[in-house]
Amino acid sequence: MLISYGQVLGDYLYDVFVAKFDFWLAFGLVAQLLFTARFVVQWISSERAGQSVVPMAFWFFSIAGGLMTLVYGIAKREPVIIIGQAAATVIYVRNIMLIIKNRGRASKTLSN
Repeated sequence: MLISYGQVLGDYLYDVFVAKFDFWLAFGLVAQLLFTARFVVQWISSERAGQSVVPMAFWFFSIAGGLMTLVYGIAKREPVIIIGQAAATVIYVRNIMLIIKNRGRASKTLSN
């Protein structure tokens, strides 16, 4: 009996995306979409500026997508996702704190 690679791939994709579809898969997909949106935002901002730019929205999408992916990892008991997203979320929050801190300094410098 000869099974085509197309059939094997089709069966795999059906099993992963249809047969096992539940709330957590939908949640994980939304998390990944938010996480991916940050790169789209960064790319558009950079194209408009004509240079590499990392807008504040990049960090907010990072936090939203990262936290949702962390929750997904916890629910699915995936240690690689848990460790990676927990560490990354700390970095995202710290970047926003630094941006806000530097904006405050810049506005004080301009007012003097």
